[in-house]
Amino acid sequence: MGTGLQKFAVIGFGEAGSILGEDLVAAGREVAMYDILLDSPSSRAQMRDRAQRARVRAADTFDDAVAGMQVVISAVTASSSADVAARAAGVLRSGQVLLDINSVSPARKKSNAALVEAAGADYVEAAVMAPVPPQRLQVPMLLGGKRAAALAEQLRGVGMNASALSEEIGVASAVKMCRSIVIKGLEALTMESMLAARRFGAEREVLESLNGTFPSMGWTGKLPDYLISRAAEHGRRRAAEMREVARTLEDVEVVPTMALATAERQEWVVKAMAEHGVAYSGAGFSWRELVDALGGRTENAD
Repeated sequence: MGTGLQKFAVIGFGEAGSILGEDLVAAGREVAMYDILLDSPSSRAQMRDRAQRARVRAADTFDDAVAGMQVVISAVTASSSADVAARAAGVLRSGQVLLDINSVSPARKKSNAALVEAAGADYVEAAVMAPVPPQRLQVPMLLGGKRAAALAEQLRGVGMNASALSEEIGVASAVKMCRSIVIKGLEALTMESMLAARRFGAEREVLESLNGTFPSMGWTGKLPDYLISRAAEHGRRRAAEMREVARTLEDVEVVPTMALATAERQEWVVKAMAEHGVAYSGAGFSWRELVDALGGRTENAD
């Protein structure tokens, strides 16, 4: 790669991919996208509209999206990351790099890297260390791989908050996976606690007690809404990530008790919402309204 990055492809145009694509265009870069939903007549128009709003070129095929691009960002679901690596291995050439930002296990990142590097292209893993929407292109990323340091410097040149962590693939992913045990686990714990507390009419006292123990976290403020909203909006995706976390722990002979329980609770939230016909409300989200819609408030609760 040259010293300046001008051409990007984004594979997977969901929340993270579309934000990164839009911001890269705003930074003056050429961006193409491909998403498997473009292959479906029922979702093609919606995906093209999303790309048009982001001023990103919607490619007809994976090969068309990545042709001639310096950096190909893989931003798909955990279950699809290996498919992207395999397809990239078939078409990427020397001088191109696959930047894998997916939340998958270190072992998966290593196998993805082996596919891409065997084809002569470069592979760099990225651990996205915070939700993408608030910080957008500036979301912190930890990079790993032989080209991590060089790519991190180049990505900072386009406005990204990238830092090289290790030349070894899997270290950055391990940081992400271990962190997720706490972050996604806290979301699941909060959902379960508030569901029960609301049914007992005791949520105020529970939250005040938590706030007294952890006064800087905001338990009597916006924190419960934020934590539960993440599960309500992305519970299925977060459950898939936690199953990747479980595989990560098993690889180092740690029983994934909490990771699997977190996956179950995260997935339960979105399933319960679907069963009750409840849609995620976005900016006006209220955890109390969600719990009540799921049958969470008792008749004698104040």
